[in-house]
Amino acid sequence: MRLRSGVFASSCLLVEALGVALFLRGFFPVPVRSLPRRESRGDPPAEPAPPGPGKISNWTKIPPPLFKKVVIVLIDALRDDFVFGSKGKQFMPYTTQVVEKGTSYSFIAEAKPPTVTMPRIKALMTGSIPGFIDVIVNLNSPALLDDNLIWQAKTAGKRIIFYGDDTWVKLFPKHFVEYDGTTSFFVSDFTEVDDNVTRHLDRVLKREDWDLLILHYLGLDHIGHVTGPNSPLVGPKLREMDNILKKIHISLLSKEEASLPNLLVVCGDHGMSETGSHGGSSEGEVHTPLLFISSAFEKRSGPLTQPELVQQTDLASTLAVGLGLPISRNSVGNLILPVVGGKTMREQLRFVHLNGFQLSRLLQENTPAYEKDPGYEHFKIAEKSHGNWIKLYLEGNNSEILLNLGKKVLKQYLEALKTLSSSLSKQVAQYDMYSMMVGTVIIMEVLLLLLLSVPKALSSQAEFEVPLSPPLFSLLFYLMCLMLCAVHVIVCTSAESLCYFCSMSWLTAVGVMMLISALMCGILSAIAKIFESSRLRLKNPVVSSSSWSEIDVLILAGTIGHVLSLGASSFIEEEHQTWYFLINTLCLVLCQELCRNNFLLKECDPQHSTTVKQNFDVIREASECKNIDIPAAGNSKLGKATSSAEFIKGSDKWISLASPWIILICCRLLRSLNQTGVQWAHRPDFGHWLTSSEHKSELSFLAAVCLLMIFFLVQRRCSLASKIAMALGLLGIYSYRASIGNVIFPWQRDSKDISKGITEARFVYVFVLGIVFTGTKDLLKSQVISADSRVKSTGLWEVYSGLVLLAALLFRPHNLPVLVFCLLIQTMMTKYIWRPLKFDAAQITIMHYWFGQAFFYFQGNSNGIATVDVSAGFVGLEGYVEIPAIFLTAFATYTGPLLWAIHLLCYLSSEVSRNSAAVGHGCFCYALMHSIPVAIYIVFITGLRYHLFIWSVFSPKLLYEGVHVFITAAICLFFTAMDQNHFHKVQD
Repeated sequence: MRLRSGVFASSCLLVEALGVALFLRGFFPVPVRSLPRRESRGDPPAEPAPPGPGKISNWTKIPPPLFKKVVIVLIDALRDDFVFGSKGKQFMPYTTQVVEKGTSYSFIAEAKPPTVTMPRIKALMTGSIPGFIDVIVNLNSPALLDDNLIWQAKTAGKRIIFYGDDTWVKLFPKHFVEYDGTTSFFVSDFTEVDDNVTRHLDRVLKREDWDLLILHYLGLDHIGHVTGPNSPLVGPKLREMDNILKKIHISLLSKEEASLPNLLVVCGDHGMSETGSHGGSSEGEVHTPLLFISSAFEKRSGPLTQPELVQQTDLASTLAVGLGLPISRNSVGNLILPVVGGKTMREQLRFVHLNGFQLSRLLQENTPAYEKDPGYEHFKIAEKSHGNWIKLYLEGNNSEILLNLGKKVLKQYLEALKTLSSSLSKQVAQYDMYSMMVGTVIIMEVLLLLLLSVPKALSSQAEFEVPLSPPLFSLLFYLMCLMLCAVHVIVCTSAESLCYFCSMSWLTAVGVMMLISALMCGILSAIAKIFESSRLRLKNPVVSSSSWSEIDVLILAGTIGHVLSLGASSFIEEEHQTWYFLINTLCLVLCQELCRNNFLLKECDPQHSTTVKQNFDVIREASECKNIDIPAAGNSKLGKATSSAEFIKGSDKWISLASPWIILICCRLLRSLNQTGVQWAHRPDFGHWLTSSEHKSELSFLAAVCLLMIFFLVQRRCSLASKIAMALGLLGIYSYRASIGNVIFPWQRDSKDISKGITEARFVYVFVLGIVFTGTKDLLKSQVISADSRVKSTGLWEVYSGLVLLAALLFRPHNLPVLVFCLLIQTMMTKYIWRPLKFDAAQITIMHYWFGQAFFYFQGNSNGIATVDVSAGFVGLEGYVEIPAIFLTAFATYTGPLLWAIHLLCYLSSEVSRNSAAVGHGCFCYALMHSIPVAIYIVFITGLRYHLFIWSVFSPKLLYEGVHVFITAAICLFFTAMDQNHFHKVQD
């Protein structure tokens, strides 16, 4: 079976995507759990028995509730400095007064990454640490089946009311006696999303038919996503939250009875980064305020000191005790002791014993050698001391000895709780190693197949024979299938934990085994052919046509260096520095190549030119024997002398020589626009300066200039209709940004009339679709009706222009220079570098790939989840629509790699002088360049799965790479579809 290079590369990437998906499913499993929820309610443990025969404690039930009514106010993306910092004193005066001088306890709650809403709600209500894969299912939250506070409260007959983020309604269906959910994903809504919560308050606070009221406010999070934490919109939103807290607190105080006080809890699910997003592990994202306000607490007398740091998971245990409920079975949190500090010593000891017993039981169910765990040993010691204390207490001893012993026992319990919680947090998830290994085998097999196919795939014909029949009907294939199926049966029948791959149907599992066997047979067949061709080469030696240029050495060294750097957490955090260094070095090497071709080779005499031509003929003959890409061989240093001298004349020569330096200047300016990574992300950059409210005029001017430059750089190869659509679309983009308050019109003095910009954005979408449709029509015409390369080239460029217009709409105004410099660098490299130097398709593909990766970080992206611009997914949408939102967010995130990949296709298709196989070569090289780092990184991350930074550094990078694999597969499929002209030529 003969396959073209592009078809082969696309097929390999689709198989690799399957392997990556299987690996991700094994790497991000469901966290370890205790017994199912329906089995989790049982009799609570009694107090530790006093020493001595026949003595037992008379307290065997769960303690009664400490509070009558509890109100939880969760303010999404509430950072700790918004309450305890200068913003809190300025915009939240009532809350600050209660914190400093009222009856309250204040803490800083530390959230574990990923800091996105749904996993954080799980952590708050279950006390467990959710798995990292919850970042993905955050968009479509399934019902929570684990033991949790809401279920315990409902089972105990508590009446629960909820208003706010509808994620709660999805997680806890049929748990609320009354609720009103609002969508959390329409981030352009700052006011209505909170007004829909507040409008219920006056009515509910007057009623007595509820025990637990939960309010989840989203407005602050939406402001952060769109405008950042330093936006002028943050202050009024905090003042609004302060007034709401004041209303709730005064209402709770007015309705208190002598028997039981009420409790107000104020918290955040996560914070926000300096760019306003969240998902990562920076201090601003993981530190949130946690306030307990109740008349049961002692009144504070002095100014607030630095609040104590607690874990976010501690809230579930503390609220369970406060409401008189069992602690959730899966909770790894500790009781926050000051909240119950006003109770008697016996009650306090009872509370911490219940918490310790629950943690020790969870440890027993998840750790075989639990008896040797330090936390378990400390708990048993504290439990024994507790029994001695109870003996003294039951004997009626009320001396100071009893009080001191009680404090000692309490301290022992707290140390045991801390150690137990730490031990459980370290083993919070078990890896599905079988699924991971199957995925890794598939990925590595695909990489080996791609590497072994390089000589044939980059040949002048760009196609080769894939020997499907021998492997599929060979004895080796069937033996491997049988062996793998036997291994599958053994693993699945003996696995103690749930395995995703084992849960698949047998038909699917056998299909995967056959795929692995076929890939292995293909690899062995390719290796055999290489040995056979090497023997023939020894018998019939030919003149070697391969010569390594500086570009080739740089490409090889850069690829190897980048791949090896993925094994270090610091290099992953600052990966943008690697790409910046590589493209800067590439520019310097290109400058050297241009100087050589314009100055050194010009000094060649006629005799030298004749020698060059003779050598070129010899290389061409040798290439035909070896089936090597003739243009690639002919475009070596020896063949560039005459072509470069003829192409570059007059002023173009000097522009060509200056091009690498102009590109270097552009890259340096882009680095100053967005600080990314971890080490220097907090430092101010030009983007922060532009987005501040004081510089809106400068931002508006810059945005207008950038949109004009985009038009002039893109329109040169478009049809008249597309030019008009592009101009109107860019005007619509400015109108959209002005309508939502990012920029202003010259005649506009202020931006008080802010809207959602729905109409303006949809106006732009019409032109985007129109331009893409026009390009698609030309492509279909060139592919189906007549194989006209000019029509095809125009169609590809119009599709590219439509994507540029879409990127300009989704980019924030301060990021438009990234798009301008992208287009400018592509134009300069096309006209003044690639064409004069006549690089082969493989070299140009790798340069496009490198610049695409660099522009991914120039956008402000990083390997942290927090830099994903979620607001881009809701441009022009009135509400959350899943598929468009995911598509727009993914496109905005990967705009850099996508635009450079499509530009590569436009360039290779437009170069008539190139070999017709150039597009196939480009597709194959692009697939190979992305497969190498993905495969090696998966091997690295498997070995580093117990690394300290596995969840904060390595896992987000894995998610980025996983998504990038699917995008690369789609790109290669598009390349393959556009490679039909070569197919027709081969058929002819």
